[in-house]
Amino acid sequence: DAAAVAAAAPALQPRSPLTPETFQALLKKLVLHPSTFTQSDTHLAFSHLASPDAAHPSQIGAFLSALRLTGKDADPAVVAECAAVMGEHALTVHVGQHGEGPVCDIVGTGGDGQNTFNVSTTAGIVAAGAGCRVYKHGNKAATSSSGSADILLSMGCPVTTLPPSSLERLAAQSPFLFLFAPLYHPAMVRVAPIRKQLGFPTVFNALGPLINPAKPRAMIVGVHSKGLGPVFAEALRITGVKRAWVVCGAEGLDEISPAGETHVWDLENDTITERTIHPSQFGLTPTPLSSVAGGTPAENAATLRSLLAGELALDDPIENFVVLNAAALLMVAGKAADEKAGVELARESIRTGKAAEALEAFRRASSEAVKEAE
Repeated sequence: DAAAVAAAAPALQPRSPLTPETFQALLKKLVLHPSTFTQSDTHLAFSHLASPDAAHPSQIGAFLSALRLTGKDADPAVVAECAAVMGEHALTVHVGQHGEGPVCDIVGTGGDGQNTFNVSTTAGIVAAGAGCRVYKHGNKAATSSSGSADILLSMGCPVTTLPPSSLERLAAQSPFLFLFAPLYHPAMVRVAPIRKQLGFPTVFNALGPLINPAKPRAMIVGVHSKGLGPVFAEALRITGVKRAWVVCGAEGLDEISPAGETHVWDLENDTITERTIHPSQFGLTPTPLSSVAGGTPAENAATLRSLLAGELALDDPIENFVVLNAAALLMVAGKAADEKAGVELARESIRTGKAAEALEAFRRASSEAVKEAE
């Protein structure tokens, strides 16, 4: 029976050297006897991923696939355990106390297959222009054509080479920061090409929002599946986030949908409340997802420039998509009293040029920091 199998499984001690052989034993246990795969097994397996030369690429691909097929990557306890290991191996950063209100992040887990415009990044910039401290943690695209790092690179922000040691100084100069995940999490560098080859969402999609080294306390987190909503809300609660909306568009979109209903798991005061929201509550007219499709990083950057320059009409689908998501972040951050007030603040940020100033401040300060480090 399962208990006998678990008892017979080799005892793998965290203190022993981490090698492909010790990882193989864990992988066999996960694949052949998943019900016996414990929290400590999860911790030890992920420690292999975070350690150089402790696992072969084929083993890592098999492990990520097995977590997916067994459903363990949708277990809040497993996700939190993986996040804990990533935190143990991450760089420590200091951002100081600049500006008012909590550190915020707005992020989609990716993997929704919708390939929409980079709304999280853009909404974060707009919210920063409206007074939020948005310290976004992101990466290059894993399963879409343009990730958050890709569009910022196209805007002239050297995010992939920005020294982590410069963050606190940048925080004094810009309300918007971007933390390129591989610079802070060495395990992500090794796993990135494997994730790209797999082409489906893995537990790493789930980890991104949970392992921001700036430790945001107010967040919008988009998930690609309704089943992940309560998982993420609980994982965020466990990891100390005070206020968050976990959102999933009815179409399986990992953002607040401009097309219709979005499921929301609202975390506040350690309590999670589930409800649905609609663009009409924000004073916006629904628009189909096809109208907010993303392109290449260069194409998305051109759209972002147009938006920040105030060249998009108030009924433009991209403008609506952005202010919808920015309004939610402004509410969660305590800057807006309700949905419509959030939209007005977001539009004011664009109209007054404050959003453009936030991005330019980050571009300028990050470019200077990279030059100094050369």
